[in-house]
Amino acid sequence: MRKFLVFLALISLIETQTQAQDKPKLVVGIVVDQMKMEYLYRFSDDYSDNGFKRLMNKGYTFHNTHYNYMPTYTGPGHAAIYTGTTPSVNGIVGNNWFNKATGKDMYCTDDATVGTLGNGTDYEGKMSPKNLLSTTITDELKLATNFKGKVIGISLKDRGAILPAGHFADWAFWYSKTGSFISSNYYGDALPDWVTTFNNEKHYEKYLNTQWDLLKPKEVYNESLNDNNPYEGKMFKKTPFFPYNMKEMYENNDAGVLRSTPFGNNLIVDFAKRTIEKEALGKDEVTDFLTVSFSSTDYIGHLLGPRSIELQDAYLRLDQTIAEFLTYLDKTVGKDNYLIFLTADHAGAENVTYLKDNKYDVDNINSKKVINDLETFSKEKYGENVVLEYSNSNVFFNKEIISASNLDIEEVKQSFKEFFYKQKFVRRVYTDNEILAASGSDMYLKFIANGYDPIQNGELVVLEKPGYLEYGSTGTTHGSPYTYDTHVPLIFYGWKITPGKSYNKKAITQIAPTLALKLKITLPNGTEAEVLEEILD
Repeated sequence: MRKFLVFLALISLIETQTQAQDKPKLVVGIVVDQMKMEYLYRFSDDYSDNGFKRLMNKGYTFHNTHYNYMPTYTGPGHAAIYTGTTPSVNGIVGNNWFNKATGKDMYCTDDATVGTLGNGTDYEGKMSPKNLLSTTITDELKLATNFKGKVIGISLKDRGAILPAGHFADWAFWYSKTGSFISSNYYGDALPDWVTTFNNEKHYEKYLNTQWDLLKPKEVYNESLNDNNPYEGKMFKKTPFFPYNMKEMYENNDAGVLRSTPFGNNLIVDFAKRTIEKEALGKDEVTDFLTVSFSSTDYIGHLLGPRSIELQDAYLRLDQTIAEFLTYLDKTVGKDNYLIFLTADHAGAENVTYLKDNKYDVDNINSKKVINDLETFSKEKYGENVVLEYSNSNVFFNKEIISASNLDIEEVKQSFKEFFYKQKFVRRVYTDNEILAASGSDMYLKFIANGYDPIQNGELVVLEKPGYLEYGSTGTTHGSPYTYDTHVPLIFYGWKITPGKSYNKKAITQIAPTLALKLKITLPNGTEAEVLEEILD
C-alpha cells in the first residue's frame, strides 16, 4: 500500500512538472515593416532554406491574412497585432494625427512626462505606451506570471518597440541617430549596464565601414526593375544605384543612415542576441516575450519602391539574418522551447508613376492642393474657411466658426461630401454619423469604422480610389483598405506548431487572442476574441 502511495505521489509530481513546462520558454514576435505577402512568393527562388523557407516549411503559414481597418500605418499595425483589436478600440488611429479632442497634432507614442535614457536627443526618448488604450498580449503575459515573465521590445522605430511591448514591459529599446539604443524613464531610472556597454562598443560603425553591394550576382535580381529606374528616389541624395558607400552617406554624424539599408536589420539582431543573453530570456520555466520589429524594409520601400533591386536585396539579406537568428535561438533557448510568429504591420502599394506608365489611369494626390482646394471651396460657399484641419484623409471642421455663422453642421458636411465627389481621386466620403452607424454591409465603411475613434477623428473621412496615393512620384507608401496595403504574411513556428498552411481569409487581430489561448492566459481586454483554430488543435 505504501509503495502504491509513493507511486501515486511520483505520478502527481511528474504531472505537475509537465503542466509547469507546458508553455514555451520564450515567445518571439517578429514584425517586418511594409512586408507584402507577395515577397515570400516573388523572391522565393533566391531565398535560402534556413530563413523564410524554414519558417514556412516547418511552421504554419496563413497565406491570406489581412488588416481589417484603415489607416494601414506602422503605429496602428503594431498596436493591432499585439492588442488583437483595431484603432477604434486601442486608440492608435495613426502614426501622427490631428486630435479633435485636444485640437493638437499628436504622435502615437508621445509622452511629455518622460525623458530620454541613454545617448539620444531629448525628443527621441519622450515616448511611452500611454496613448495605447487597451492591453496587449505582452501585458497579459506579465499579469499571468505575476510579472515574473520578462517582456522586452526592440526596433529601430520607437513605435515598433513600445506598442508591442505594452504597458507593463520591462523595457522597450529603439535606435537613436547617435547610433545608440535608447529608452525612456517610463521603464526605469537608467539603462541596464549591458545596454550601455553594447552602445559603447559602437556596433553601428562596423556597418558604416562597409559597402552596400548586391548580395548575389546581378542576374539573380530578375524579379525587380533595372537599377536606377525612374520610380526610385535618391538614397541620401546620392545616385540610386549600387554600390552604396556607407561612409559617404554618413553625414553630420547621423547614424540614422543605417535605417534605410539592410544593415539596420542586422543591427537589430545583434542587439536582440545581446538582450536574450544578458536578460536571460528563455532560461527558466516562466515564459518570456521578446518583440522584434525590422524597420529597414519600410524605409527602403518608401524611398525606392517595391520593384527596386535595393528592396529585393534587403529581403535576401533579411532572409539570411533571420536564418542566423533562428540558429541562435536553437542553441540558446532550444529548438522545442520557443514559439515564433512572423507578420507585417502593413504591406505597400505599387508606385503610381509605374502604374501610369503601364496605362493604368491613376495619379498621385497632392495633399497641399487638396487643402488649398478645400479652403477655396469653403470661402466661395460660406464666405470663410470652416475647415480646421485635413489630416490622414480626415476632414475636421471649425465648429466655433460654423456656430458663429449660424450654419447647420449637417448641411456643411453634405456640401463638402458633394465637393469631394467631384474630385477624380475620390471613391467614397463618409460622415462621422455614417461611420458610427456602420452595419458591415459596406466593406470599406466597415474598414473605416474599425479605424475610427469619434473622440479623436474628424467629421468626414475620405476614401481614395484604388491605386491613388498621397505621395511623391518615386518610392511608395501605404494606408488604404485595399489589398495591396492589407495583405501580409503570417507564420507561426516552433513550440507546439504542426506544419501546415491555410488559404482562408484571416484578420491580423486574430494573432493576439490566439496566442493568449495557446499560452492559456487572459485575452487582451479589447479583442473580439476571434482565433486561428488551425494552430490551437
